[in-house]
Amino acid sequence: MKNVYMDHASATPVRKEVIEAMLPYFDQHFGNPSTVYDMGSKIKQVMEEQRAKVAKLIGAKAEEIIFTSSGAEANNLAIKGAALARQKKGKHIIISAIEHHSVLNSARFLERMDFEVTFLPVDEYGLVDQQRLSQAMRPETILVSIMHANNEIGTIEPISELSAICRERGVIFHTDAVATVGNIPVDVNELNVDLLSLSGVSLDAPKGVGALYFRDNLRLMPLIHGGIQESGRRGGTENVPAIVALGKASELAAKELPDKVNHVQGLRDLLVAGVPERIEQVKYTGHPKERLPGHASFCIEAIEGEALIFMLNQSGIYANTGSACASKALKTSPVLVAIGIPPALAQGSVVFTLSNSNTVEEIEYVLEKLPVAVDKLRSLSPLWRTKEAA
Repeated sequence: MKNVYMDHASATPVRKEVIEAMLPYFDQHFGNPSTVYDMGSKIKQVMEEQRAKVAKLIGAKAEEIIFTSSGAEANNLAIKGAALARQKKGKHIIISAIEHHSVLNSARFLERMDFEVTFLPVDEYGLVDQQRLSQAMRPETILVSIMHANNEIGTIEPISELSAICRERGVIFHTDAVATVGNIPVDVNELNVDLLSLSGVSLDAPKGVGALYFRDNLRLMPLIHGGIQESGRRGGTENVPAIVALGKASELAAKELPDKVNHVQGLRDLLVAGVPERIEQVKYTGHPKERLPGHASFCIEAIEGEALIFMLNQSGIYANTGSACASKALKTSPVLVAIGIPPALAQGSVVFTLSNSNTVEEIEYVLEKLPVAVDKLRSLSPLWRTKEAA
C-alpha cells in the first residue's frame, strides 16, 4: 500500500539538514545562553545567528524577532501582549471571523477583561473587505488581527491594503502568517504589518518552535514572566536546539521557495481539476486564485468528513477535514460557516495541503482512491439514496 501524506498544514517532516544542524546542541553545545562564561556566550551568538536567518526570510531585522514555542504562542503574545500594553488608549479589538483558535480564543479571553471585540465577517471566498474593516474602526480601536492565509480554505488575504487602513489611524496590525511563511514569499515591509506570527511546523522544522516579528521595539506585555531572555519579552531558558532548527529551516526555505511554489501549484491544479471530474456534487472552497499554491479544499455532498479521512487512511492517504486544532471537535467548521457553506455540506469537508515532497503519481493515486471512498460513504447515506431516487 502506498503512503501518501497530504496534510502538511498540520505537520511537516523535519528535514535531514535541519536535524543535523540541531543535534550538536543537545549534548555538545548545551550551555545556557544567559550565562557569562564562554560556553554560554557562544550559544548566545549561535542564537543570534538563527534570529538573523529567520528575520531574513521575512524581510525583518534580527532584533525584531522573538522566539516562541509555537505559532499559537506567538499569536497569544501578539494579541494579549499588544492589547494589554495599550489598554489605556482604548479597549476595542478587531479580528476576522475565520482566525485560528489561538487568535479567536485570545480575543475572547480579553473580552473577559472588559475589552470589546468585533469579529469581521468575510465574503464567500473568505476575504475580508477593506471598506468593512474601515467602518468597524473606532477612536478606541487599538489592535486589528487578520490572518495572512487560512489553513482550511487556502484564501490569501489582501494584508497590505488592510494594514494601510490601520496605519493611517495609528492602530496596531497583526497577521498570523503560520500558513504562509515558507509557502509563499512573505515580507513584513511589503505587508506593512506591526506584528507577524510564524511556526516551525510550516517550515520543515520540529514542532514546538515559532517566532513573533514585532516592528521597531513595539511595546508588548510579556505573557511568560521570568528573566531577561528575549529582551525581557519572554522569560524562560531558550530551546536552543529548536531555535537552531528554525534558523536552518528558514535558510533552506529562502533558497528553495520559488521552486517549491511552482511544484506544489502544479500538483494542486491537477487535483483541483481531477476531483470534480470524478465526483459529482463537490464544492471547491476558498478563493479560486488568491490562495496558497499547495492547498486544495473541497466540501463533498452527503458524506461525513471524518469518515472520509478514515477511509482514505485505509488506502495510505493522509488528508484532513480542516484545522488540526479543530478536527476532533466534531462541530461544523466556523470557517466554513463564515463563508456561507450550509452545515450539512460543511460536514463533508476535506483538505489537501501539499509540499515539494509530493509527486504527480501521488495525485493520480488520490484521484483513484478518493471517488471510491466517496461512493462507499454515499451508498450508506440515506440523504444520498433519497437524492438519487428523486
